[in-house]
Amino acid sequence: MKAGIVGLPNVGKSTLFNCLSNAKAQSANFPFCTIEPNVGVVNVPDRRLLKLEELVDPEKVIPATVEIVDIAGLVKGASKGEGLGNQFLGNIRETDAILHVLRCFEDDNIVHVDGSIDPIRDKETIDMELQLKDLETAEKKLEKVKRAARTGNKEAQKEEAALLKVKTGLEAGKSVRAIDLTEDERKEFIAPLQFITDKPVMYVCNVDESAAVDGNEHVEKVRKAVAEENAEVLVLAVGTEADITELDDFEERQMFLQDIGLEEPGSAKLIRGAYKLLDLQTYFTAGVKEVRAWTIPVGSSAPQAAGVIHTDFEKGFIRAEVIGYDEYVSYGSEAKVKEAGKMRVEGKDYIVKDGDVMHFRFNV
Repeated sequence: MKAGIVGLPNVGKSTLFNCLSNAKAQSANFPFCTIEPNVGVVNVPDRRLLKLEELVDPEKVIPATVEIVDIAGLVKGASKGEGLGNQFLGNIRETDAILHVLRCFEDDNIVHVDGSIDPIRDKETIDMELQLKDLETAEKKLEKVKRAARTGNKEAQKEEAALLKVKTGLEAGKSVRAIDLTEDERKEFIAPLQFITDKPVMYVCNVDESAAVDGNEHVEKVRKAVAEENAEVLVLAVGTEADITELDDFEERQMFLQDIGLEEPGSAKLIRGAYKLLDLQTYFTAGVKEVRAWTIPVGSSAPQAAGVIHTDFEKGFIRAEVIGYDEYVSYGSEAKVKEAGKMRVEGKDYIVKDGDVMHFRFNV
């Protein structure tokens, strides 16, 4: 599962990517400096892992990770192949969620492809290119479905109705995620087509340091513009985050953050936001050898969670021994949880909760 960073050229995408991963993507003051998508595997900040480390004192600690892709800047006409259009659109299609960076800061030293700062216009430019590409996909599929619908095929007629809603919505400038469709229509007919504008999105408003805490008027405009999309808006001073990343000393980083009024780096919020956007959650294994966070899709069963460790664990699953994170912390150790009779034994139907501390019994 991976989230792609998109936006116009020179809005701070590669600088943001550099903050998120230690891979240093080239960051320069001209368009198309990132041609191939850079991929970074980023640790998910999780205070619960630190607490478990404190209680267990393991030999090593392994956090959960999320994959972030830095996709080159999109320009007007990308859907018709302008700039490096087709390649970029292909890269976006391969991601599972979108982190859309909008420039919400003024700086005469950094050029803007359209000559002025207007995040709503920038958002509409990108949206339009993605919507045009989706319209192309919808029309191609509609051609095939219409033929089957004319023969009286009931399923094809349902699909045709759903696709017509999508086509009408896209032509009106709506993204697929904002079009009024039933749950069944989305699941059966829309999800398989992997529309780009159906992917979950987070808008990242890149501001200057003075707006890092409360945002600015550009951010307020963005919030209003995306209200119907049910999308999260995150305010991030990407340049400042880059400065924080350069500091090796933890204490220095904390002092820097306090000086600008932040409790933690905005990049940590963004990584957790991307994780949530991808509909992922974490369970833990905790022992003296290692304390580890494992990533699973929300709604995973105990055997599916076990399969993330090893496929044999899923195949030969017998049961899971489960301790809720809060109970683990409250009692202070696995042994004390067992003594208090608070360890649960769960079977194949158990749906794993975020933060469960688990141990699997299996037999292959």
